[in-house]
Amino acid sequence: MEKSVHPRPHPWHSLSVRLQAPRAVNVFIGITPFEAVKYELVKETGFTIVASPQHTSSVLSSLYGFNHRALCGTRTARLMPGTRGGDGDPLDICVLIERLITRGDLLHARAIGGTPTIDDGQADFSIPS
Repeated sequence: MEKSVHPRPHPWHSLSVRLQAPRAVNVFIGITPFEAVKYELVKETGFTIVASPQHTSSVLSSLYGFNHRALCGTRTARLMPGTRGGDGDPLDICVLIERLITRGDLLHARAIGGTPTIDDGQADFSIPS
């Protein structure tokens, strides 16, 4: 029996940071307001894993994810005086959408602003889209 292989881009390594930045960026959704589980992308394999069940009765107000190839580093830290560098994590993104999306996946979003935060003295930046 012949094995069927359907090539699929690796979500971390194969997809670009942006489609038409700043108009549209790729966003991996890790958690939605309708799930009590946060998913993370494993860079080496491209698979998603259950990172942590959410132990709270509150729900998120929007889709929450990250831009998988844009890391918070020294350029981000320069925008935020008083920080000691970027946290090195992917850029966090909250997605505002009028459609019902009930599970995490990859989508395209348009950035509409940014929210600088400091996490343990390091720059951590979120983009609403």
